[in-house]
Amino acid sequence: MQTPPEIIRVHARRVACDGSGHGISAALGHPRVFLEIDEHGYVDCGYCDRRFVLEGGPADNPALATRPDIASGASL
Repeated sequence: MQTPPEIIRVHARRVACDGSGHGISAALGHPRVFLEIDEHGYVDCGYCDRRFVLEGGPADNPALATRPDIASGASL
């Protein structure tokens, strides 16, 4: 299992990702997708593997990098 390339802590359960940021323009990113953080407290972008973590949620802890992608069968 690989850790996600970037972890972004957010305050809202609904987030948008277009792959831009950190020196990458929107033109070089991916289509904008809207993601919903569920009871796991995090969600990974299917395009760029960024992990969005709900601040204060169940996944907001130091062991975050060891959790698998929800799509790969993660459970609490």
